[in-house]
Amino acid sequence: MTLFEGILLAFLIICAISVSVTRNLLASIIIFMGFSLIMSVLWLTLEAPDLAITEAAVGAGVTSLLFFATLKKIHAIKAEDAKREEDDSDEE
Repeated sequence: MTLFEGILLAFLIICAISVSVTRNLLASIIIFMGFSLIMSVLWLTLEAPDLAITEAAVGAGVTSLLFFATLKKIHAIKAEDAKREEDDSDEE
């Protein structure tokens, strides 16, 4: 295993833990997109370009768009923004 692959694996572990720990839904989706992109680069280093393209298209592309649409549909993004504004006004 090369140093580059080791760094990618470390970032994968960090992303996986961050997604499960993060309370902000929007941030966790963005971290998940990063996980998929890192995974696609890792597939490229393993000389599997077909899997890399599929991971980038489905993992970072389609799945993330579906997550964003779901958050917008259930109004979770607006609720988090409103809650954050309330917390900011309470601090002042």
